[in-house]
Amino acid sequence: MRKFLVGLVAMAFIAVACGSNDNTGAGSTGATGSTGSTGVTGATGSPTAAQTAADCAQSATLTTSGTLTIGTDNPAYPPYFEGGTTKGSEWKLNDPTTGKGFESAVAYAVAGQLGFSASQVKWIVAPFVTTYAPGTKSWDFAIEQISYSAKRAQAVDLSDSYWDVNQALVAVKGTPITNATSISDLKNYTIAAAIGTTSYSFVTDVIGAKPGAYQTLALAVAALNAGQVDGLLIDLPTALYMADPYVQEVKNSVVVGQFAPQTGGGKTDHVSIALSKGSSLTPCINLALAELKASGQLQALTTKWLSEKTNVGTVPEFTS
Repeated sequence: MRKFLVGLVAMAFIAVACGSNDNTGAGSTGATGSTGSTGVTGATGSPTAAQTAADCAQSATLTTSGTLTIGTDNPAYPPYFEGGTTKGSEWKLNDPTTGKGFESAVAYAVAGQLGFSASQVKWIVAPFVTTYAPGTKSWDFAIEQISYSAKRAQAVDLSDSYWDVNQALVAVKGTPITNATSISDLKNYTIAAAIGTTSYSFVTDVIGAKPGAYQTLALAVAALNAGQVDGLLIDLPTALYMADPYVQEVKNSVVVGQFAPQTGGGKTDHVSIALSKGSSLTPCINLALAELKASGQLQALTTKWLSEKTNVGTVPEFTS
């Protein structure tokens, strides 16, 4: 029998060690609060116990002094970004400056904890595959469902988790794969995923199915709509959006099932904010996330944007 999951996976926060970077100094960032007695301390970049995120941000360095530059991919998909866009905008689907959608709301909440007002936040396009690549970044942090992996953490700083999430399978109603109830039932199907994502690794390493490899999520969706693959693996909220009866980005689709934490020896997928390797802002971001968790604001944003805004209903869980 299949078990059923109700709601989303609880948040988990783990301390991350960080250092400094070589960007322009941000002594006049406009962040509130004063620098702590030790600022970002030691080789690990650990803040002092009494230091707040706003204190920490006073001594952090930014791409542009006085501005918090945030990157995300384009198009910016719901439920992570909402509110649409205006004619002539560079944003193809949703403009992240609206503050609507889970990741837009989280980004502004983090910025607020760091001491930045909304007018001090600047959004720029940051293609997903560049966010965890080595090298200089044109943003202070990027937020776009960047799943943590040890390999990615070698090239960039990855913050503590701001959300833990299961993988889920989307398929067209009535096709054979929709009858699958276990992981073993999926092995003979071709399942699409975007290259370089944890979804792709999950298809190959945990499910053991033939992967449909696509450079972007949009191409993977198009392949499923064209009948070139049997299913699409993606994080649960995106799956709920794609199969929403009022959206149907994948035509006539259904969320076949989701995968429990630790499935097949895998780990729960958690997403992180990405920063340049050794960024002095990293411990400040972790402090901001801890403060948002402690106040209940992070959970409230998770509930608002990822639990309440779904029309798909309860999604079954695949057995091993």
